Amino acid sequence: MLKKLLLLAAVALLLAMMAAGAGWYGMSWYSQQKVLSTADSEFVVERGDSLGRIVRRLTNDRVIKYPGLFELLARVRGVATDIHAGEYLIAPDISNGELLTMLVQGDVHYYNVTLVEGFTLKELLADLNQQPKLSNPVQLNELATVISDSIEGASKGSHLEGQFYADTYSFESGASVASILQRANKKLNAVLQEEWQARVKGVPYKTPYEALIMASIIEKETGVPSERPDIAGVFVRRLNKGMRLQTDPTVIYGMGDRYQGGLSRRHLREATDYNTYVIHGLPPTPIATVGREAIQAALNPSDGSALYFVARGDGTHQFSNTLVEHNRAVRKYQITERRKDYRSSVQELTQDTTIDQ
Repeated sequence: MLKKLLLLAAVALLLAMMAAGAGWYGMSWYSQQKVLSTADSEFVVERGDSLGRIVRRLTNDRVIKYPGLFELLARVRGVATDIHAGEYLIAPDISNGELLTMLVQGDVHYYNVTLVEGFTLKELLADLNQQPKLSNPVQLNELATVISDSIEGASKGSHLEGQFYADTYSFESGASVASILQRANKKLNAVLQEEWQARVKGVPYKTPYEALIMASIIEKETGVPSERPDIAGVFVRRLNKGMRLQTDPTVIYGMGDRYQGGLSRRHLREATDYNTYVIHGLPPTPIATVGREAIQAALNPSDGSALYFVARGDGTHQFSNTLVEHNRAVRKYQITERRKDYRSSVQELTQDTTIDQ
């Protein structure tokens, strides 16, 4: 009798081992099978989704076959409650096991948004607010409640023009516009402080904020990135000599929505806080977003003696040391060649103007 019981026990154990082996083989086989998707597909796991709900949607979206096996695979691995919420990009060549690993590790799909150099705050917000994967648009009058970090030297209550670093930012679907702005503001602070510590001696700025203002003007004047230090050199020398900057982008910024293209002498004489044909020194705030290169140029201007530059019409500028040379360049590139809406920046207009240096 005892021998018979031992034999039955041995047979039962063998059958259990065979079943376990078959089960392990079955799970291994299913884990290695490719998903059904034939192209990249987006899949969203909502917060609070159960494993069953996730598996049903994966089945309905024709991502997986045999939903019961997928759920069993998650339970065998002990990860049934470990799937992370987020948006995933499922490639057509991954296996069921790789899909489950991706969901458990939270390898969500990231999108990119670029804050463009030279954008005004109004343009920047318009671009961010229309990004389909970002949530909760931010309006101009809400920025003060979104951003808490201020640039050293910026007066309290000053508007936040230029205080966001131009760069590309990655984010998960559903991230808020405010979160991008906060990251861009913090990065601007970090980069500006880093470059401020590395500035050359003799630059005419009392605070990093003044350097940021100059960087924004350089950014708007730059058609060719390699000219940034040269343009910075002209502006710095003019400040050191007590000359007005006389740069068109500041006039345009001061006009706001009234600017419809083209500047007249009346515009250059119009008194605004930003018209550097009228005011001495820097305008009160930046006029655009900037990247590291413009900040570096403002704090490390090129040596030289040029005090003027005029656009050649191909994106580059002709630099001049004297007003005589500059007027000659203006005649060559603006008058003789008669380019429409073509204006020199930092230009000393010829004899018939009443605008002084």
